[in-house]
Amino acid sequence: MARLTTLDLREMKSRGEKIAMLTAYDYPTAKLVSQAGTRVLLVGDSLGMVVLGYETTLPVTLEVMIHHARAVVRGAPEALVVVDMPFMSYQVNADEAVRNAGRVLQETGAQAVKLEGGASVAPVVRRMVEAGIPVMGHVGLTPQSVNVLGGYRVQGRTPAQAVKLMNDAAAVEEAGAFAIVLETVPAPIAKRVSEQLSIPTIGIGAGPFCDGQVQVVHDMLGICDEFKPRHARRYADLAGVIRGAVAQYVHDVQGGAMPGPDESFGLRKMLEQSGGEAPEDAIPYTPPVPHGQ
Repeated sequence: MARLTTLDLREMKSRGEKIAMLTAYDYPTAKLVSQAGTRVLLVGDSLGMVVLGYETTLPVTLEVMIHHARAVVRGAPEALVVVDMPFMSYQVNADEAVRNAGRVLQETGAQAVKLEGGASVAPVVRRMVEAGIPVMGHVGLTPQSVNVLGGYRVQGRTPAQAVKLMNDAAAVEEAGAFAIVLETVPAPIAKRVSEQLSIPTIGIGAGPFCDGQVQVVHDMLGICDEFKPRHARRYADLAGVIRGAVAQYVHDVQGGAMPGPDESFGLRKMLEQSGGEAPEDAIPYTPPVPHGQ
């Protein structure tokens, strides 16, 4: 199957076909979620929080994003891979933004980048698109601006905020973005935005009326179970499964049950030949060579 394209997303919106998008930060995760039918993957700077343990996304660097995006692209040959431009990689000036976005595509093999912001970043979006770099927008709650917003709050609640959000979305579309993420906004506002734009809207905490949905894979799989965002639905409890499996491993090692014959090369045959007990000289002892000799 050919890799999904940005044009395919526009056609999906025109057909009324919902777009399922997930984050991925490494090769095995990208491979699994892609094999399960996820055709759009976001290498989000959220990896700073769910993978690296930071309190916000702000410490994530361009080099970190490139490192993780390479692995995701290798694991998902049929997916459209979008990479977040991290904090301060596109805010200084348009020239630096285009250069950094170009690095992302060249060095990772990803197909697009994502920028947070509305009308204020529209000129940067336009420059990137003119340079041949597909851009996904992101308005509403923009985590890189968490200190300005005063926390992770629902955006677009007042009439003035709603108008600004709709204007921001329109500006990003006019600048050439192929899709836009709407994060943590009231469902009626997301519905209005989705209806006014010709490009697909991808919601996260934005209700059911967007053209698609994106979730942090660690949230929906229950890997990070200390906190569950309201917009996330748990489809598994992998944190519990992992803790249970590791506890059993520790128990087996401490009790001598691991490794057994199945995990030891030649041990099963040796036990069979000795009637169930290994002879004392079955495994010759080789003393270690002192360092430097």
